[in-house]
Amino acid sequence: MLTVAGIGVGDLGRLELDLVAAVDDVDVVAGADPNPDAREAFAHEHDAPAFADHVEMLDETDPDAAVIVSPHTLHYEQALDCLERDVHVHLEKPMVTDVAHAHDLVDAAEERGLTLAVGYQRHVDPRFREIRRLVDEGRIGELHAAHCHLEQVWIKWTRHQWRGNPDLSGGGQLYDSGSHLLDALLWTTRSTPVSVAAAVDDRGEDVDVNSALAAVLDRGESTITASIGVSGDGTSTPAPGESLRLLGTEGAITFDGETVEVVENGVTYEASPQEPSFEEVTERKLRNFVEAIRDEADLDIPATDALKVTALTEAAYEAAETGRTVDVARLLDR
Repeated sequence: MLTVAGIGVGDLGRLELDLVAAVDDVDVVAGADPNPDAREAFAHEHDAPAFADHVEMLDETDPDAAVIVSPHTLHYEQALDCLERDVHVHLEKPMVTDVAHAHDLVDAAEERGLTLAVGYQRHVDPRFREIRRLVDEGRIGELHAAHCHLEQVWIKWTRHQWRGNPDLSGGGQLYDSGSHLLDALLWTTRSTPVSVAAAVDDRGEDVDVNSALAAVLDRGESTITASIGVSGDGTSTPAPGESLRLLGTEGAITFDGETVEVVENGVTYEASPQEPSFEEVTERKLRNFVEAIRDEADLDIPATDALKVTALTEAAYEAAETGRTVDVARLLDR
């Protein structure tokens, strides 16, 4: 029996614990959250003790694994506390809001032989898996350019919540929904960010709302020039509107938020698996986390992928502040 504890047991945290508890031979044994209402709801749903402090919970219950769904700037301390107690960790995105902290967590998990997953669910979304497969098979030749965007009614919802507080969020829409876009770009193309220039606009808010990035990505055998746009004052609600277009020497792949369209050797066709629900992809990533702990599957969303996203995000903020192109590779080189 794999015992699991939750750190952050608000609505999303309890949903993730419900889904992981449905996996065979998994038992949710405790939860931690500073919010008394969240603790009460968790204790009622799971018939397990709820703690105000995650360290007390870890010491009292000694779980095998933890699912962390808390404000972004709390991730590092909470995940490190788990790893130092030999507890496997599933950490919601973004991994952390400091690239040095990302390196620390990756190193700690590797040194202890622990599973550290980060919740970028596009890795288990069949549409993005199909894009990655088409790229891997060379169906559009050598990639050389990418254009992507994400927009959402975001700041209207979040300005008075923790996501609108930089002390808890670590940043704005670029670190929230925008983080999924950066991950999808890097993961589908199997690329590593090399450098980035950026413009960031907070539109009078306490956190960033609009961001425009120009990045160079390395695929080993080729280089991708990428343009990335993120807006937290868009029109799509509740899910973001997004697009991804990859250009190769022999064609292109376009995702418009629903359909994957391929231009291959002058022929245009659709390659669109069915869109999964949020609950479906959340269940898949948590099941994979459990299977990876049990050595039954490779980890679909490893922390090393999240490290790249953190480095690109932090470099973008630095580039916007300094007005200079920032060397992302330097941040990735421990």
